[in-house]
Amino acid sequence: MINIFGKVAMLIRTWVKYIVLAILSAFIIIGITAFFYHPTYEVSLNGEVIGYTGNKSELQEKVNKHISAKEEKNVAFIQVDAMPTYKLCLLKKDIVLNDDEIFSKITNDGTTYYKYYAITEKKKEKVYVGTFKEAEEIVAKLKKKDSANKGDIGIVEKYDTKIKDFTSVEKSVSKLYEKKVVYTAEANYTSYAAPSASNYSSVKSAKKVELGVALIKPVSGIVWSRYGSNDSVRSHAHSGLDIAASKGTPIKAAAAGTVTYAGNANDGYGNYVILSHGNGVQTLYAHCSSLNVKKGQKVSQGELIAKVGSTGNSTGPHLHLEVRKNGVTYNPQNYVY
Repeated sequence: MINIFGKVAMLIRTWVKYIVLAILSAFIIIGITAFFYHPTYEVSLNGEVIGYTGNKSELQEKVNKHISAKEEKNVAFIQVDAMPTYKLCLLKKDIVLNDDEIFSKITNDGTTYYKYYAITEKKKEKVYVGTFKEAEEIVAKLKKKDSANKGDIGIVEKYDTKIKDFTSVEKSVSKLYEKKVVYTAEANYTSYAAPSASNYSSVKSAKKVELGVALIKPVSGIVWSRYGSNDSVRSHAHSGLDIAASKGTPIKAAAAGTVTYAGNANDGYGNYVILSHGNGVQTLYAHCSSLNVKKGQKVSQGELIAKVGSTGNSTGPHLHLEVRKNGVTYNPQNYVY
C-alpha cells in the first residue's frame, strides 16, 4: 500500500516538473516573440495587402471621418470605392507601420459629392449659392422688392461631383430682379417718330401685334434678360431679349428682309444689324463680334448675318434681339423663344 502511494507521489512530482518546465518554456517563447515581434493588423484593399497598422480602430475612425466630410464646406459626403479589411498578425519590430500610406490608398479613389442650392426661374437654374439660408434670403428679397418674376422663382437642392461658382445674395437678387413695367394704353403709333438706328428705343409696348411675318430663332442659347426688365447694367427698361451664347455663334436672319443698318454707332449696341421686313416691321441684332452683311443687302430667312459677341454695353457674349413695328418695340418672346 505504501509503495502505491509512493509511486503516485513520484508521478505527481514528475508531472508538476513537466508542467513547470512547460510554463517556463511558454514564458521564454512569449518573451522572445515579444522581443522580436509585436501584434499588429494586416490591412487589405480589394484583396491586396496595402500595409500594416498598430491601431485598427484609430485608422478606421480616420477613414469614416473622411467619408462623412463633416468639416468640409459644401461637401455632402465622399464615396470611396472599397473599404479596408483587417487581419491580426505578428510583425517584426523593425518593420515600419504605414498608416498614412494606407489612408491615402483608401481615399485616393474616392468621389466627392458637393451639396449646394440652385435658384431657378421657371424651373431653369439661374444662380447658385452654398447654403439654404442664402437661397431663402434671395427669394425673400425678391418678394419684398415685388419682382415681376417672384412667382417663378424656386430653390432646388443640388448634389454633384463638381461644384458651381457661387453668387452672393445681393448680386443674385440684382441678377434675378425684374421690375414690373406698367404700360399705358396703346397710343397712335403714327404720332411717334421711329427710333433712329443709332439709339435705344424708348417706345415700348406689352401688347402683341400682328407682324405679318413669321420669325425663327436667330440663335440657339439661354434667355438671360427679358423684355422690359430693369437691372443694374442699364438705366432703362430693356427694349429687347438677351440670349446668352458662345462668342462666334452664328446669328441667322429671323425673317427675309433688307439690311437697313450694319455697323457700330457707338451707342451701346456695339456692332449690330437692322433688317426691314416690310409694313414697318424690323428686327435688330446687337453686340455682334462680326457682321456678315452690308446696308442695302437682301437676305433670306435663316441666312447668316452676324456672329455673337460682346461689343458695346455688354457684360458677356450674347445676342440682343429687338422686334419693332412702326418704331415701337414689342416683346420678342411673343413671336420666338
